[in-house]
Amino acid sequence: MQVRRVLLTGMLMVAFLGVTSLGFADEAAQKAAAKKWIDEEFQPSTLSKDEQMKEMEWFMKAAAPLKGLEIKVVSETIPTHEYESKTLAKAFYDITGIKVTHDLIQEGDVIEKLQVQMQSGENVFDGYVNDSDLIGTHFRYGQVVNLTDWMAGEGKDVTLPTLDIDDFMGKSFTTAPDGKLYQLPDQQFANLYWFRYDWFQRPELKAKFKAKYGYELGVPVNWSAYEDIAEFFTNDVKEIDGKAVYGHMDYGKKAPDLGWRFTDAWLSMAGAGDKGIPNGLPVDEWGIRVEGCRPVGASVSRGGAANGPAAKYALRKYMDWLRLYAPPGALGMDFYQSLPSLAKGNVAQQIFWYTAFTSSVVEPGIPVVNEDGTPKWRMAPSPHGPYWEEGQKLGYQDCGSWTLLKSTPVDRRKAAWLYAQFCVAKSTSLKKAHVGLNPVRDSDIRHASFTERAPKLGGLVEFYRSPARVAWTPTGTNVPDYPKLAQLWWQNIGEAVSGEVTPETAMDNLAAEQDKILERLERAGVQGECGPKLNEPRDEKYWLDQPGAPKPKLANEKPKGETVDYDKLIEAWKAGKVK
Repeated sequence: MQVRRVLLTGMLMVAFLGVTSLGFADEAAQKAAAKKWIDEEFQPSTLSKDEQMKEMEWFMKAAAPLKGLEIKVVSETIPTHEYESKTLAKAFYDITGIKVTHDLIQEGDVIEKLQVQMQSGENVFDGYVNDSDLIGTHFRYGQVVNLTDWMAGEGKDVTLPTLDIDDFMGKSFTTAPDGKLYQLPDQQFANLYWFRYDWFQRPELKAKFKAKYGYELGVPVNWSAYEDIAEFFTNDVKEIDGKAVYGHMDYGKKAPDLGWRFTDAWLSMAGAGDKGIPNGLPVDEWGIRVEGCRPVGASVSRGGAANGPAAKYALRKYMDWLRLYAPPGALGMDFYQSLPSLAKGNVAQQIFWYTAFTSSVVEPGIPVVNEDGTPKWRMAPSPHGPYWEEGQKLGYQDCGSWTLLKSTPVDRRKAAWLYAQFCVAKSTSLKKAHVGLNPVRDSDIRHASFTERAPKLGGLVEFYRSPARVAWTPTGTNVPDYPKLAQLWWQNIGEAVSGEVTPETAMDNLAAEQDKILERLERAGVQGECGPKLNEPRDEKYWLDQPGAPKPKLANEKPKGETVDYDKLIEAWKAGKVK
């Protein structure tokens, strides 16, 4: 008996020592991996290497109960997310033992997958990076995890102590009217005006432009000047250095991404909405009138502006410029097909350009970059249309943001939350910002490495260091069901572009269909006190006679063109002014 007890004790000791030494070995391997990633990949950083190591050790410890888990997350295909999928997911696995499959698909498909999980309750992905445009949907339906409460409660043990929420520039974009944070910013971008600075500096082109239009060739302040410049390069200049050139670039294929071209602030840039940051009060950039937090209508007859004179003007101008001034083939391109166009070096300007793709126009050796690595182009504020008034939003900006759903099992949700924080932790975020050029942290954009790189980024750093970054805003909280309402836009706009209906009819149909969706949501009664409650329709004249939006048709929709000198404009951003 005694011999058996001794043998059993010995076996248990061996087993214990084996497990213990294995645990120590694993921990040592994870620490070695963390050190390797810090030394070889996560530089520069706003943290010292010792501080980075402490963050990594926290991730190791917090992830220990979830080690061995395999999760799936999804985001759209842009350079920032490619870096996360190929590099950060691998680093996260080496350091925590949690394996992440980070799928990259088109933004429209991300929304569809999200919608499927919300409607079915089945766990499709464990984490989503989707636009902060959906904040109005998320806080109304109650299916998305309220991160403020999550970080203080169920997710407290997996919330990074050094996350520093106040450091995120887009925090306000993902905060609902209830003051709670629903999404964690992962990458941020704006829609700005893009132009060939080198061409605009040529004395012969400046003189020729002024002789024809009576004002200087420069950054257009209004749509009249943008149109004049587009006409000038496409029809007067025609060719530079032996190459055909065009005064405008856009896309027109009937596809879901055509809708973003409009819902991302096109109507507000024309001036269709009301004054008031972030989205216009009481009528926003989708033409939806909101009273308190309740949407009350999109049609002019209900007090909205989606089919008002400014909205119809905005669609006409988009169609005119695309047909008259863009390179051949642009009409048939979708969003993704149009992206490489600027890098070819044959376009003079683009009114509506996503800075999410800055990395594609700074690569050495391409036609729009000088031999010393400085860009031949610059970014500037987009011009505004004749209906626009001082105090209205100036353009679009968005955060692709981590979103967790309540239908995801808690252990998988915790693992996804750890990965989300790993992608934006101060240890990793500055390097990621340099790769994708979609900064989310104020501390990153103010780092010395971006000061050094600023001359090669065409105004991106100056924009994000100026107050202008808050005058460009996302869709906001007014849109109660982004997936349902967004699909109406590309379908109706597409019918106008293809010639099936006139621009006027397209916007009338769009406004009416938006009201039908709002009416359906009102009947369903599932969105609580911030759900839609439609105004009764009345004569449009009543609303057009009221101050603000919807605004009556202007007698002159093309005032004199106005431009500003780019170098003076960039000084304003450097001096801390919006424009």
